[in-house]
Amino acid sequence: MPSWDQVLKEIQECKRADALDFIRRKYLKELQEKRRRNVICYYSGWLQRQGVGGVEVDDNDKNAFMAAIHNLDRSKGLDLILHTPGGRVAATESIVDYLHTMFGQDIVAIIPQLAMSVGTMISCSCKEIIMGKQSNLGPIDPQFNGIQAISRSAFEHPQWPVIKQGRGLPTLFLPSLPTLHRCNTHDLNLELYSTHPS
Repeated sequence: MPSWDQVLKEIQECKRADALDFIRRKYLKELQEKRRRNVICYYSGWLQRQGVGGVEVDDNDKNAFMAAIHNLDRSKGLDLILHTPGGRVAATESIVDYLHTMFGQDIVAIIPQLAMSVGTMISCSCKEIIMGKQSNLGPIDPQFNGIQAISRSAFEHPQWPVIKQGRGLPTLFLPSLPTLHRCNTHDLNLELYSTHPS
């Protein structure tokens, strides 16, 4: 496979008006032919256009998956190329359910760079995850308007009574958020993954 610099050079030297799409399709076709599997890319330009809305996983994406999968030979399985900042948990669960209905357990996640939050959840619902040395899965960290979310059950964590007794609750509580948060999201992960055992 070529490096990113080589791909960029190839796009720049291509004389077509649709050079980016043409080169992208060329490499997707090569991957499909090599692996003899269906390939769907699910990505956004969220790193290039930070702060732009609509780049996260949401309910509209299921319709896009349905359209992309409509005429595919489902017996070939699916290679799902993921590059996402994350998104909505309910939408993710719906998409994962749909993908498993269409392809059973024959889904492979390919992470060229980043699959954060629910992108990690989608990856973990697949039978296999293919990553490069530069690839990353991210934490599964539910947020509301950019603020970490913790359910009431997290306050039953053994550290809560110590935190509650301390002076300056916000100061003492904030450093403990990651611990409480991991406890809470772990429960969420088990629920979602147990729905789709590998």
